[in-house]
Amino acid sequence: MHATPGSQNEPDNSVLKTTTWGARFALVTAILLLAAGLSLADGRNKLSHDLDALKGGNGATVDVIIQYTTVPTDAHYQRVRNKGGALKVKLGAIKAAHYSVPTAALEALADDPDVAYISPNRPLKGSLDHVVSAVNADLAYASGWDGTGVGIAVIDSGVSSVYDLDVDNNSSSRITYNQSFVQGDSSTDDAFGHGTHIAGIIAGNAYVSSTSNYPGVYRGIAPEATIVNLRALDGTGAGTDSSVIAAIQQAIALKNSYNIRVINLSLARGVFESYKQDPLCQAVESAWRAGIVVVVAAGNMGQYNGAGTSGYGTVGAPGNDPYVITVGASNTHGTGLQTSQSMTSFSSKGPTSFDHIVKPDLVAPGNGVVSRMASGGNALVTSYPSLAVYPCNSSRSNCGSQYGSPRYMRLSGTSMATPVVSGIAALLLQQTPGLTPDQVKARLMKTAWKGFSSNASATDLGTGVVYHIEQDLFAVGAGAVDASAALASTDLAPSYVGAAKSPTAVYDSVAQTVTIAADSSTIWNNSVLWGNSVVWGNSVVWGNSVVWGNSVVWGNSVVWGNSVVWGNSVVWGNSDGSIGDQ
Repeated sequence: MHATPGSQNEPDNSVLKTTTWGARFALVTAILLLAAGLSLADGRNKLSHDLDALKGGNGATVDVIIQYTTVPTDAHYQRVRNKGGALKVKLGAIKAAHYSVPTAALEALADDPDVAYISPNRPLKGSLDHVVSAVNADLAYASGWDGTGVGIAVIDSGVSSVYDLDVDNNSSSRITYNQSFVQGDSSTDDAFGHGTHIAGIIAGNAYVSSTSNYPGVYRGIAPEATIVNLRALDGTGAGTDSSVIAAIQQAIALKNSYNIRVINLSLARGVFESYKQDPLCQAVESAWRAGIVVVVAAGNMGQYNGAGTSGYGTVGAPGNDPYVITVGASNTHGTGLQTSQSMTSFSSKGPTSFDHIVKPDLVAPGNGVVSRMASGGNALVTSYPSLAVYPCNSSRSNCGSQYGSPRYMRLSGTSMATPVVSGIAALLLQQTPGLTPDQVKARLMKTAWKGFSSNASATDLGTGVVYHIEQDLFAVGAGAVDASAALASTDLAPSYVGAAKSPTAVYDSVAQTVTIAADSSTIWNNSVLWGNSVVWGNSVVWGNSVVWGNSVVWGNSVVWGNSVVWGNSVVWGNSDGSIGDQ
């Protein structure tokens, strides 16, 4: 691992390198498997389903994450070495470690009474002009809320040092810490382009767009917040459970040094087991328990209908965890008006697989979002040049490369919606530093805009296919995030961990109805302040025949299989590499 202080490096005239990008930005292959009844205490189920098929003595090795019942010690590491394994990364934050082990040793490792669960080190990939006004962040900014003093950890493909992420006089960078968790690559720059775009949505101060002739002024939600750059995805946007968990673990360790109050995870992978066993989910919960608000992308599988679910049941991990804030993507249709929002066709819908958690929790604008691009090499823009946003002539009537190099790009996805919510969480924590993660989540959900109509349609700009969307709570959650309303609220949920855990959806196969069942320790009960009708409004769960009675959504069937990749045809399927809707 390599750590350096933030540095300034932005040429006045950058030229995109014409290198070949070897992998399209995509989410990973995912299989929804039956896991009802599993628990960490059940010794019969210590091997994940996708590892169970690998056990045997064919001489192969596999990278795994072993979770223990206690924080592992040298004695635990030695037991794995004795069975031919090699320790790679200690993951004490989740009482786990990353190893390379022989597949022949999997069963013997699972027999260790101190072992709770073993799963593969799974791969994953990284799921504001109009945006700021659509979420009323312009009103928050006018009232003096800009994220000052709040640190936000961006766990992504790296964050390049650019002018918009400097302090206002460009004397120093607001990227206060850099570290890479990409194996064999200590660089913390953003060769892919995704992480810098995310950081700009959170904390860009619009320096370049306000001093040059761009089509708009692209200021982020919390333009004075600081960024902690924890690079976990490589130059193609790919990473692994281990790299992301190690980054989360470091964010927890650095919390007090850099006042890290928010972690942004604009990434996802498939759901293979209950969140109670998933090591990635356990990692985000450890950050939540440490007092850090964790904001996660829902995923971009809303168009998937391979199992006849119309995108239901496709929320990825760790967005399936009930503690964290999971964010879907809305479309403002280019207006910047809150009331113009409707859901995008690509935004993943709940309930979550295995656990049937009500997700997403919130939505935010994620269609055609303009933010900073990494200067120099940028794989996304190299592969899809039309994503670049160029400066214009003095009247802004014509824009293009003849007026200079691009400093911004336009992307769509729940990855773009997630940092909008991260930025607003930072504003709340600037206003009231004592808020706990559960209090932030509860306030954002209760004050969300709930004016979605019951139905909408969206046309995929790449394919022309029209998608009809039922805007129920599995699509919109508690509604669209509203910065001004959240800052004006004084409602305070209990401070204890888990007070705002997302509820569970319960399906009655006889009556063919769905009800919301809240954990008894949470605030989502039929109270005046935090009851279902108050928080979810009219985003009711009845009315969609696809959800009712669909055995695939509710338990024992596979929604998508090995042949379906979270990716090319769904995520970056258009000729320009976008997933935008009309």
